[in-house]
Amino acid sequence: MINRAPFAVGMLGLVLSTPLLHSEGRSRYRDFQLEGNLASISALTGVVVSEAKTIHLRPAVMQELQWQRPYSSSDPTIPQTDPVKQIVFSFYNDQLSKIVVDYDRDRTAGMTDADLIDAISTEYGPQLKPGARNDRGVVSRVDEESGIPVARWGGTDYSVVLYRGYTSGFRLIVASPRLEALARTADVQATRLDNLEAPKLEIARQKKETDDARTSQAKARLANKAAFRP
Repeated sequence: MINRAPFAVGMLGLVLSTPLLHSEGRSRYRDFQLEGNLASISALTGVVVSEAKTIHLRPAVMQELQWQRPYSSSDPTIPQTDPVKQIVFSFYNDQLSKIVVDYDRDRTAGMTDADLIDAISTEYGPQLKPGARNDRGVVSRVDEESGIPVARWGGTDYSVVLYRGYTSGFRLIVASPRLEALARTADVQATRLDNLEAPKLEIARQKKETDDARTSQAKARLANKAAFRP
């Protein structure tokens, strides 16, 4: 269960209520800076570091931290109209590589693609040309599952894509092209290593189960033999 301290959640409300960007750059979403570390994102969200999910440990440490908006709150610092429902932060070797933002359907109901594009363009600048990609990478599983890409923004140090979900929800993905390219390569390598080691791990698991069962039976035999009376 995700642990959220009340004060930290209130701070996140302040973060979510501020403009998306500051003047110094666009490689962020609101106050969440790409390439920031897990501890800094944990402090902003109030989700403790121990709640981070480890995806891979080799050839790189890849983790995810998830924040979800509380169902209800009387805290006045949490905006009641903010459309953000959930954010998943992805880390590559303790550097924030990707931010996946899911918007609440009720709080974007009736809004068109153009409405969201106009709002996001005020923060990230002009859209990229249709079909253009600034990350030059392979489409990830998250990209495929996010829906239909309706607009892109980007530069040398950031990539932003707005998706319309297959069931009408909206999602925004903000990423570091450099770190995401490394993460995709590491994910492929980790999967290959897992597949290579899977047979050995399965044999070891089965052996442990057999050994544990034998030990349990031996203990039961001793106890029952001593207590047995015909």
